[in-house]
Amino acid sequence: MALYRIKQFYWGITSRIDFQDENFLKQHLNEKELMLFNRLNEHEKKHCIKTAMDAEKICLKNNTYNKILIKAALLHDIGKIEYSTNLIEKSFMVVLNKLFKEKMKKYKKYKVVDVFYNHPENGYKILKKYNYDERFLYLIKNHHNNDIIGDKELDILKQCDNKN
Repeated sequence: MALYRIKQFYWGITSRIDFQDENFLKQHLNEKELMLFNRLNEHEKKHCIKTAMDAEKICLKNNTYNKILIKAALLHDIGKIEYSTNLIEKSFMVVLNKLFKEKMKKYKKYKVVDVFYNHPENGYKILKKYNYDERFLYLIKNHHNNDIIGDKELDILKQCDNKN
């Protein structure tokens, strides 16, 4: 697992949005969504694109193309636009969370901690203003909720998010 986290860090520092990524975004997001998406920092954008591309592959493999799931994968971390963590902060939080589980939540007065734990809820609140349907908002709000199992779309989103 540690080696995989190092690989993820490397992906983060080398993240660049390319032509294929731009086309993928234009295919799945409207103009307002693109403006919102572009408020994420570069490594978060690339993470969301990779998450969505993996979700799309799973959908196509299962002959169940799902536009809502792919859009949710692209926008699942939108709650991070209010405070953009850099890769060092993000990596630090991943390690602390692994070592201390959820005990770090009590330090939510620090923005980096708050965003790490509460970006799904923050994303839900941001996107709710745009009148998305409840299913889409549910996916955003619960993409880190490990208490929910057996929801096929949410499970795919969590799997792809964790992989990237």
